[in-house]
Amino acid sequence: MIPARVQDAALRLPSAPAYLYDLPGLDEHVASVRRALGAVELYYAVKANPDAELLRVLAGHVDGFEVSSRGEHAHVTALFPDRPVALGGPGKTDAELRLPHHRIHVESPNELRRLRATGLEADVLLRLNPDLPVAGAALTMSGPFGMDEAGAAECLPLFDERVRLRGLHTHLASGLDAGQLLGLARTLLDNGHEEVNLGGGMAVSYAEPEARFDWTAYGSGLEALRRGRTLRVEPGRALTAYCGYYVTTVVDVKRVRGEAYAILLGGTHHLRTPATKGHDQPCVVLPTGGGQGVEDEPITLVGQLCTPKDVFSRKIVTSAHIGDTVVFEMAGAYAWNISHHDFLMHPNPAFHYLRS
Repeated sequence: MIPARVQDAALRLPSAPAYLYDLPGLDEHVASVRRALGAVELYYAVKANPDAELLRVLAGHVDGFEVSSRGEHAHVTALFPDRPVALGGPGKTDAELRLPHHRIHVESPNELRRLRATGLEADVLLRLNPDLPVAGAALTMSGPFGMDEAGAAECLPLFDERVRLRGLHTHLASGLDAGQLLGLARTLLDNGHEEVNLGGGMAVSYAEPEARFDWTAYGSGLEALRRGRTLRVEPGRALTAYCGYYVTTVVDVKRVRGEAYAILLGGTHHLRTPATKGHDQPCVVLPTGGGQGVEDEPITLVGQLCTPKDVFSRKIVTSAHIGDTVVFEMAGAYAWNISHHDFLMHPNPAFHYLRS
């Protein structure tokens, strides 16, 4: 259910399409996550959404930020020059290997050799890609991500007093519930390392927006496994998805071979999430129009792009009329920042922030 304050703010926006970020909602959510995790360190994966206003809210609760490129590093360190930064991602350039960091997540023996060749000091977590079952995962981080046991063994002789092994990084999959992630953690924490980054991967349900990841159970479970070690998690989507809304307007309603379609301003070049994940983006249609439309029947919501893939939601039962306002929820992560903005060169959306 979209909060009434968000719906009211959406109706007051001067134009659409637009993104609307609920900063108090984000603050409340991340504060509850921080409390649930206790002594477990919390980093935010900036790739999920690097919006500066969101990062400022997150900075009040997280222990640091995880970045995966030179651009993300520059963005975060300009905003928070004194906050810990973990540098991850496959295919790091020599310039990226030279970036200052709290931890660097090394993906391969060759990357470690190139890191050593910089002559700089570094605190390293080896990113493992162990052969563990991850049934039910929305996405598994296999193949080029991290290394197997043989790769890790090849790395061990390369450490010294300058390039130091601090522990392991073990993000294996996305879309898992607390019980599944704790099951993986139990196996991964048998390695004896004193510092382990368990990554993100917390389930976010677009089909059931009210079904949130059980942070309390996860935090309690990790505390039982911690045993004095440094444990770290670095969620992205699960922290910011719920604070973002994409607001747009119905520009046309029509039937094609008996099926109803609402054409909306904007499209998946602004909000790529449903096309990428193949789901129906949850939304509410606010009756601000009154033009031609349909009443309480299945209708497919599409954008303005010249492709049949430009679909937000398929055959949802609602009323929709020309001029109505549509508010898509769960648009705070992997939404604007992963979208193909320049396709057809439509105007970019505006960005607004609900602050109270």
